[in-house]
Amino acid sequence: MKMLKAIFSRKMLVSFIMGFACGLPLLLTISVLQAWMKEEGVDLAVIGMMALVGLPYTAKFIWAPFLDRFTLPFLGRRRGWLLIAQTALILSIAGLGMTSPGKSPWMVAFAAFLVTFFSASQDIVVDAYRREDLTDSELGLGSSLYVNGYRVGMLLASGGGLIMADHMPFSMVYLIMAACMLPGVLTTLLTPEPDAPMGTPKNMREAVVDPLVEYFSRQGAIWMLVFVLLYKIGDTMASAMTTPFYLDIGFSKTEIGTVVKLFGFWATIIGSLIGGILMLKIGINRSLWVFGFLQAVSTAGFAVLAKIGHSVPALAGVIAFENLSGGMGTAAYTAFMASITNRKFTATQYALLSSLMGVPRVMASAPTGYFAKHLGWVNFFIICTLIAIPGMLLLLKIAPKKD
Repeated sequence: MKMLKAIFSRKMLVSFIMGFACGLPLLLTISVLQAWMKEEGVDLAVIGMMALVGLPYTAKFIWAPFLDRFTLPFLGRRRGWLLIAQTALILSIAGLGMTSPGKSPWMVAFAAFLVTFFSASQDIVVDAYRREDLTDSELGLGSSLYVNGYRVGMLLASGGGLIMADHMPFSMVYLIMAACMLPGVLTTLLTPEPDAPMGTPKNMREAVVDPLVEYFSRQGAIWMLVFVLLYKIGDTMASAMTTPFYLDIGFSKTEIGTVVKLFGFWATIIGSLIGGILMLKIGINRSLWVFGFLQAVSTAGFAVLAKIGHSVPALAGVIAFENLSGGMGTAAYTAFMASITNRKFTATQYALLSSLMGVPRVMASAPTGYFAKHLGWVNFFIICTLIAIPGMLLLLKIAPKKD
């Protein structure tokens, strides 16, 4: 009864809906926009360059101190900025739908950049709100529900958006997606402003310099940053090459789409939910140990699949376990990052950590094709499994099993 009350509380519902609002815009400037530009006959080189509009997601720590420092005269520091970001995001998504990729691709790029800027701004405030709204014991479950909401938003935007685009113009799809942001706005208006017992920065020096000074004055601060970089690096590297791997060992695109995308999506949702519930029981630190070990084992599962070859049941088993453990690991990873932020500088410190979290996705994934080509699939996935070991060893220092 106590567990159910925790899961269906106001705080957890807010975490889920805000996750949905953050996940929805992401693919509207990636896969959905790419499909629209391809349909309009835009050159592939221009479509590829469009990835640069996503830069705000990796640079959001630059303006996060501004959102920590200033409080708007309505709704409070977090909800005020959140309402501004969400309103601007709705308008920019609708504006992107009114552009013409075939006639003015650079206007499309500008509109898409506005979407990513306001989306990244929403991410900053939502991360700060979640950290301040949830107690330390609630962070695990709240983070898992946030991750689940995020994935539902991504699924609606990519899967739902592309399906709708077969039956209506892309401009109408973007207007519908803009309207789907309204539950997030309603949640912002109805949920209470979190307390700020640590106070707020009084000037820009306190907002920009003090968060860094406070963080790096802690014992083991550098090790925590290294851990953020390494904890999911093996999982990330393996995931970067899974689609070519599936095709190479003989799976059809239909089998990949059915098993990997749809079946795998639900396995991830269930995994992060289980992870959140387990974190309530055993705490964040021990969860990082358990889920990190399961992540490494699931990566080794791809090496086993490479040995087996084309087998849909084997694929389903590997995907189920990999997505289940990946969902758990992401929930614990997200909760850990929130737990090490100072409540006075939540937006700035969390934006810095989450930006750092994205580095392996770009840097470590870049050479994976070279490794797979020269090592073979079995050896490549074994290497990805072994690369997880340094991140796990760092847990001895930064996350002892007793919280």
